[in-house]
Amino acid sequence: MMKHTRYLFALFLFLPFWGSAQQDSKVTLSGVIRDSKTKTTIPFGNILLKTSKDSVFVAGTVSDAEGRFKLAEVNAGTYLLSVSYIGFKTSYLPVLAGSLSPFLDLGHIELEEAPNTLNEIKISGQQTAGISNQMDKKTFTVADNISQGGGSVLQVMKNLPGVSTTQDGKLELRGSDKVSVLIDGKQTAITGFGAQTGLDNIPASAIERIEIINNPSAKFDANGHAGIINIIYKKNKQEGFNGKIGLSTGLGALWQKKENLPGIRPQYQNTPKINPSLSLNYRKNKVNAFFQGDWLYTQTLNRNEFAERIYDTGETIRQQVKRNRITTFATAKTGLDWNIDDQNTLTVTGLFNREKITDRGDIPYFNQDLSVRSRLWRFLEDEVKYTAAASAIYQHNFKQPGHVLNASFNYTFHREDEKYFFTNIMPAYTGEDSFKLLSDEQVADLNIDYVRPLKHGRIEGGLKFRRRTIPVNMQFFPGLNSPIDVNAGGWADYSETIPALYGNYVYESNKFELEAGLRVEYVKVDYKVNPDHNTYKSEGYDYARPFPNLRLAYKLDDKNKISLFYNRRVDRPNEVDIRIFPKYDEPEVIKVGNPALRPQFTSSLELGYKNNWNKGYLYSAFYHRITDGTITRIATQAPGSTLIYNVFQNAGRSYNSGIELIVKQDLAKWVSVNANANIYQNTINAFQVENKYPVPVIYTAEQQKLISGNLKINGLFHLPRKIEAQLTGLYLAPDLIPQGRISARYSVDLGIKKTIQKGSGELFFNATDLFNTLNIQRDITGNGFRMRSTDYYETQVFRVGYSYKF
Repeated sequence: MMKHTRYLFALFLFLPFWGSAQQDSKVTLSGVIRDSKTKTTIPFGNILLKTSKDSVFVAGTVSDAEGRFKLAEVNAGTYLLSVSYIGFKTSYLPVLAGSLSPFLDLGHIELEEAPNTLNEIKISGQQTAGISNQMDKKTFTVADNISQGGGSVLQVMKNLPGVSTTQDGKLELRGSDKVSVLIDGKQTAITGFGAQTGLDNIPASAIERIEIINNPSAKFDANGHAGIINIIYKKNKQEGFNGKIGLSTGLGALWQKKENLPGIRPQYQNTPKINPSLSLNYRKNKVNAFFQGDWLYTQTLNRNEFAERIYDTGETIRQQVKRNRITTFATAKTGLDWNIDDQNTLTVTGLFNREKITDRGDIPYFNQDLSVRSRLWRFLEDEVKYTAAASAIYQHNFKQPGHVLNASFNYTFHREDEKYFFTNIMPAYTGEDSFKLLSDEQVADLNIDYVRPLKHGRIEGGLKFRRRTIPVNMQFFPGLNSPIDVNAGGWADYSETIPALYGNYVYESNKFELEAGLRVEYVKVDYKVNPDHNTYKSEGYDYARPFPNLRLAYKLDDKNKISLFYNRRVDRPNEVDIRIFPKYDEPEVIKVGNPALRPQFTSSLELGYKNNWNKGYLYSAFYHRITDGTITRIATQAPGSTLIYNVFQNAGRSYNSGIELIVKQDLAKWVSVNANANIYQNTINAFQVENKYPVPVIYTAEQQKLISGNLKINGLFHLPRKIEAQLTGLYLAPDLIPQGRISARYSVDLGIKKTIQKGSGELFFNATDLFNTLNIQRDITGNGFRMRSTDYYETQVFRVGYSYKF
């Protein structure tokens, strides 16, 4: 493995790679002109904005009948504002347009009477260069990620700085999977409340950009200590009728990474992927209507894990978990923007999604030399998920630009309908087992947000109220000599009530920046369990906690800035984490929730530095997190058998410390370079827990500590004939997982894009995991056993696609 690692690292040193997309800061300045003596407003006054360094004209306007003025789309920097009117002395005001607030209120500018107007004067000074993106948020345009075009949002994210992904669809930021995922700034059942269940099925073609927020402010929910990932859907606001159509297709699993164990059904090969998409937009006068539709069909070798369980008794079990998956994912998103008048707007959106998953799996169990098969477990999973979401957002714009009041209501309905059919083939008999799970999740969110610009920043505040209910019903249908625990079925009702208040203050001067906020949340969770359940009783919890955030920044000069962040956040268990029903993907390694699970609370400290230079920048961050009540899965052996139960537990205190580096440089007009390195140490203190299901088992662990990280290098080549090519390299170092370690992983992706039809059309080709090297190796030690596994699941996919804008 070290040989491959050295080779890959050496290869990266000589490869130029693509950089992350950024957005320059734009600011709107506003104010009111009035007579210093009478305090009455002055209509139709002249306002000029010039650079403070060399008095170059930037923008100009005239105040309205009420003395108000507005200068929009001003680049970040230092300026001199001159305000004049016949019969008054001209007033000069130095202005800092920073990178923190998109709106600044210059307040009342008073003019003194004078018999003559003054001639224009010039004031020279140092101009502060605007930073292209804030150090607490990074923004990436999905269209720029050519190597993942036609894939899913999850596949796109694996190339973003600080982000890694797991095979089961979980995101990790800086080594932690406690990430809050939003769609258009809102939590939805598609991405999960505290999970990311649907990311691998959302087509990247539907997404405009992705935002990574490592240190969220108080206006965001406190959940997700690793940070927030906000997925922004495409939405066009061009005048008239316009849109975009696209089609991508591909093949995966072109050859086997590892052959099956004897006697099971074939692995999926040459798996097809099809993704047509349609985007429509119509804008006229005060109305903007939009529609986004996607349909995704994929066949996937979703899991192909070979494992060896070695018990202290000397017994060894060799097994394979092979899962062939077919997924169809249809999404329709539509809405209407209505500009009622100059000060009031209403946006109504609706989203409908249907996801159907069909899994066909084989799990054989052998002795060490594969001479005896003790069991063959075959399963068919038929799962359908429906999501319907609606939102209404009302915005009132006060006369002062940027002074707004927003009120929104969001409602989400999500149905999970699962059916499992098992065939348990034993040497002496064959049994048929099945179960059915039905869950209807309903979430209602009410939000009120208020923002008022100030001369050097802004204040914002608001409230949120959430009500969430999830009734779940599980039915088991045992067959001959069934291994299923039929007494673990029944019903369980989850309900969640969260009122929250927040306030945030932002200040910016030529040298200093300050952002300070406080969010106060009260959380009450009720979990009512079937009273006949053989292990668990009714559980719930509640807490009221403050969650502060603080950011201090100092601008060393035009191109260098340092920032200090502090955050306090929480990770609440998701409903599936406490769900009492055992999950029989495997009959001998079983996952079970834990209703006694409690939230984990994290304090984070980060020191960031950014240096801008010509055609490039360096971003670095040193971070340290302390988590109490660490949530993790613990595997224990059932007494008297070889069965293993994975149960969520609070494992005590853990630490995550590291450094993140991002370097970008445009080497020439035809090539740019971006490299991201994230090195961290994960530490889990010694702990002891009790797994209660199916019978109490105590597990004790010593302190675990490991230095890990990842390296990502991206490059974009601008070639002749409007061709762009992208090469992406990824290396993930060995890392800690519950009760063990995961080995190093690496891959290389390639993408090519050509613009045709006078810029309206686009063709692309890409290959993910070009050399088919990405495998997941785990080594886990439990009480009385050790388990080593390697998952040779499908990672290599070749895609081609076409899109046309009209």
